[in-house]
Amino acid sequence: MNLLPKSSKEFGSVDYWEKFFQQRGKKAFEWYGTYLELCGVLHKYIKPREKVLVIGCGNSELSEQLYDVGYRDIVNIDISEVVIKQMKECNATRRPQMSFLKMDMTQMEFPDASFQVVLDKGTLDAVLTDEEEKTLQQVDRMLAEVGRVLQVGGRYLCISLAQAHILKKAVGHFSREGWMVRVHQVANSQDQVLEAEPQFSLPVFAFIMTKFRPVPGSALQIFELCAQEQGKPVRLESAERLAEAVRERQQYAWLCSQLRRKAKLGSVSLDLCDGDTGEPRYTLHVVDSPTVKPSRDNHFAIFIIPQGRETEWLFGMDEGRKQLAASAGFRRLITVALHRGQQYESMDHIQAELSARVMELAPAGMPAQQQVPFLSVGGDIGVRTVQHQDCSALSGNYVIEDVQGDDKRYFRRLIFLSNRNVVQSEARLLKDVSYKAQKKRKKDRKKQRPADAEDFPAAPGQSIDKSYLCCEHHKAMIAGLALLRNPELLLEIPLALLVVGLGGGSLPLFVHDHFPKSCIDAVEIDPSMLEVATQWFGFSQSDRMKVHIADGLDYIASLAGGGEARPCYDVIMFDVDSKDPTLGMSCPPPAFVEQSFLQNVKSILTPEGVFILNLVCRDLGLKDSVLAGLKAVFPLLYVRRIEGEVNEILFCQLHPEQKLATPELLETAQALEQTLRKPGRGWDDTYVLSDMLKTVKIV
Repeated sequence: MNLLPKSSKEFGSVDYWEKFFQQRGKKAFEWYGTYLELCGVLHKYIKPREKVLVIGCGNSELSEQLYDVGYRDIVNIDISEVVIKQMKECNATRRPQMSFLKMDMTQMEFPDASFQVVLDKGTLDAVLTDEEEKTLQQVDRMLAEVGRVLQVGGRYLCISLAQAHILKKAVGHFSREGWMVRVHQVANSQDQVLEAEPQFSLPVFAFIMTKFRPVPGSALQIFELCAQEQGKPVRLESAERLAEAVRERQQYAWLCSQLRRKAKLGSVSLDLCDGDTGEPRYTLHVVDSPTVKPSRDNHFAIFIIPQGRETEWLFGMDEGRKQLAASAGFRRLITVALHRGQQYESMDHIQAELSARVMELAPAGMPAQQQVPFLSVGGDIGVRTVQHQDCSALSGNYVIEDVQGDDKRYFRRLIFLSNRNVVQSEARLLKDVSYKAQKKRKKDRKKQRPADAEDFPAAPGQSIDKSYLCCEHHKAMIAGLALLRNPELLLEIPLALLVVGLGGGSLPLFVHDHFPKSCIDAVEIDPSMLEVATQWFGFSQSDRMKVHIADGLDYIASLAGGGEARPCYDVIMFDVDSKDPTLGMSCPPPAFVEQSFLQNVKSILTPEGVFILNLVCRDLGLKDSVLAGLKAVFPLLYVRRIEGEVNEILFCQLHPEQKLATPELLETAQALEQTLRKPGRGWDDTYVLSDMLKTVKIV
């Protein structure tokens, strides 16, 4: 039996509802949930002794169940004579104090201020079927009547799907009247949704509009959102922000419904925010492993990523998370990254905070009451200490933070908050500089200083281990020096380098310290980065290393235009990121690989020199174009892919006859390494130059 209308406009028709209730008979029809599903929010906003008007009551059992738990002063109205007759017959004996009246809610017959609550379960949604003028006028009359029959301090409690046009109309009307507006999501409504379409679900909301006494000249408007029955409401600044917050919850409900249906959504990620501040607290990635055979205990697990490790390939990249999920052996794994700027007490506290929310993302078919395991690395939440944060005019907001690695060593990182999961620069701290040691020294300094002295670490850059390169692509770039003629003599002969992109300064500083005859020009467009490198990463200039604050494009063009007096470099290195996140290539900016600019680079490179470029490009077509453009200027082109990362290091030379076969290349790298490993040079034993070149390919 089809009870749904041919058109949504029929919801506003008296004839439709008469026919509807005649066909349905006495079987209750519950819009948007039963009493048990709604009782939490109803009891929160309606007191048992208050006088309640239910508009558009239909044959719902909601009024009857409210009556049975102590809400006796209830008046029900509906436009359908059929349903009013049915409800009177059902309740005359059992619920004598409750009345049912046939009445048009746009022309109610009650005196002003007759009720303390007007309850509406789906009626506004049924009437407001479109935004045509006739419909809007009818809704205006309805809402005006609601306001008229309510006492000051009374509440219009409307159960709704909060579709955009309905929310806009209700919030706009009552906020203009000076009422307080609150939108309250019905708890667990992901499991109590209206199936509006086969592939879409909408959560249920309650609008609570509280009537205030008009104050002449007052423009005060109050908008609040409450996500749970017992949750604290969040005050929002505008009706637009309220609508956006509701839309976010609708999208989350849709996502949960799709995940339950095993829909193929690709990569799924979402932020869970602090309920009080609205700031992101956790970032979740949902990873399904269809090849894992289902069993009773492998449906679902949560993996907490220790603080500071969310940038690692295994946790920070889609392919890494897929590998993690497959090795964990669960059908669905949710990885959870912890946000900087948030406080976390312990792993147990995080589990308690997440348990209810992550269960909404569980896969279909998981047994009821199934215990979900929480996994991690090392059993703790890691250590992250924000040492400094600031804003650069060119790079935006950034932080300097110390994090603990998986070997319990500490690392200092530069993070641009516009791309918070990418480490811009990283350096290892010396072994005696641990988090606990820093806290102890800070405590000791407090005892010895005046009470008004500032609490700031002394010479923070001095704690850097300058012999260690953290970034794999930096190691590969240094290994590229083996392509120079007679690399074993590099410690004894002058070596001129140009490095574009300073960051924390680790790359030019490493060359400076390990190649005593080197002279380095470093170019950095952002003066803030020179301050960061100097203060926080142990960088310093010398007579052999100078930093030029300039645009790398302009600086090289200026050098190239110097005629015979222009300098020539043995090595030119590009390690510069793009500030435009919409491009398919994040390093370098596209202008750095245009033909005219590459000709400028060629003109300042010695004939036997090497041009080394860090390329980060996810667009395969664009990458092929970049490689072809480079090869047109530099006929000899090597590519070294960084395992587990998007980075590729390109080694470019001018003369094909300089080509070295892999065995010969590895031999020259080993010779250079033996020289660098001599006692007293501070060479890191874990860094093997020849390993960096084993997988090099010639384009």
